[in-house]
Amino acid sequence: MGRVGYAVKNIIFGIGGNVVTMLLRFALRHVFIMKLGDTLTGVDGLYSDVLTMLSLAELGVGTAVNYSLYGPVARGEKEKIKSYMLLYKKAYRVIAIIIAVVGICLIPFLPAITGHPEYLTIRELTIYYLIYLFNTVSTYFVAYKYSLANAEQKNYIQTNVTTITKTITVALQMAALAVLPNFLLYLLIQAGVELVQKLFVSWYLNRRYPILKEKDVQPLSKEENDSVVKKVKALMLHRIGDMARLQTDTIIISAFEGLVQVSYMGTYKMIITSVSNYVNVIFNSVISSFGNLIATEGKEKQFQLFKVYRFFAIWVYGFSAVGFFMLISPLVELYVGKERVLATSIIMWYLIDYFFKGERIVLSNFKTAAGVFEQDKYLTLIQGIVNLVISLVLVQKIGMAGVYIGTVISGLIANITKPVIIYKVCFDKKADSYFVDSVKYILVICVTLAILIPLQNAIMPQVTILKFALMVVIITVVFNGLFLAVYGRSAEFKYLWQMVMRKVRK
Repeated sequence: MGRVGYAVKNIIFGIGGNVVTMLLRFALRHVFIMKLGDTLTGVDGLYSDVLTMLSLAELGVGTAVNYSLYGPVARGEKEKIKSYMLLYKKAYRVIAIIIAVVGICLIPFLPAITGHPEYLTIRELTIYYLIYLFNTVSTYFVAYKYSLANAEQKNYIQTNVTTITKTITVALQMAALAVLPNFLLYLLIQAGVELVQKLFVSWYLNRRYPILKEKDVQPLSKEENDSVVKKVKALMLHRIGDMARLQTDTIIISAFEGLVQVSYMGTYKMIITSVSNYVNVIFNSVISSFGNLIATEGKEKQFQLFKVYRFFAIWVYGFSAVGFFMLISPLVELYVGKERVLATSIIMWYLIDYFFKGERIVLSNFKTAAGVFEQDKYLTLIQGIVNLVISLVLVQKIGMAGVYIGTVISGLIANITKPVIIYKVCFDKKADSYFVDSVKYILVICVTLAILIPLQNAIMPQVTILKFALMVVIITVVFNGLFLAVYGRSAEFKYLWQMVMRKVRK
């Protein structure tokens, strides 16, 4: 099976898995809010983000080793694969210990981070947190094994395992909430199912890839080891900057606005994440294909596919950002009640970052596949500092919207600098055309909003399911019709259309 075949298979399984997990997530959150309330929903969202932040202790080891595996896997170099996997295994065990230690050291600060809600004791907050910490730490004893399957472009293995685990977990949690609404029981069910999953995955991947169990492993040469270390050092700065830029928003909101606001924003984020997961499946599914492409093809071919990849990302992220802006608050009103709807200004800034993040995903994915880590290694540190300063100042002046203004401004630093680096390093070109295209794309999106906002005001003064469904159709027709009218004759669209037609004929 070729690059496109593996990418398509990864996309199909990824989308199928996301359909299942999205429906389960929506059902579970609704039951959770109704049974346990907004405060515990906020605790769930806050602890998940804190542990995601701690997971950045991985500091790019996985990314660097994954990149290093593309070549040996493509060439079938068994001994070299074993050497990289041994390095990966040792590194992840050290990382698990670091996360456990740092995570425990954060326990005294939990009251400040959570705002210490009145009806939850410190003991309860600590027990809940330790369960989240266990789930995160235990992942690192298994997760490295997925890298070999992903390097072979078989991302669907991990997708399928995640889907099955999520289905079982949610079914048991919903049953437990219906019978005995208890947050501790809810968390223990998740921890138990995930532990069984990790044990199964370890056994399954060992059986699928016997080389993972072989003992006669040659260490990497000094040059190969130094290459990985160099990339990890660069990625370390990226990860730390990302932590300061992306994983601190929820903590700031919790500390200054309270856990209830975390819960309200969490509902919006869940909806956006659930839908955007379909987009991410497509883009993440082609990373390994890009790695294979870069290992085997020339720069001009890479550049052509990068432009197609970027065009498709803008189309999908633009469409979804416009749809979210128009419909997410009405959907939240229908889903959990009007009292949990947030101000339009908060959602606007959050979605501006969502759209520009779509562009950054394209740049980051290609950069990762190409192994370009050192050139902008200080960039995310600058972004993190900018985000923290602006967010902390503005949250005290204008509330939650200020947090996301900081996120947008810090994110735009990467949208400006990364194209310059990639075009120079990967394609030997100037990035002028990239920014010209960006302006055109944004203008098309702004024109679409100028058409749709008056239509929505006329059609949906009150939210009903029928009017909501009508607006979904109108937004779909207007956005995609305008995008096709402007870009239907472009080389990027023609390439995508021909690829779809080839698949249809097969």
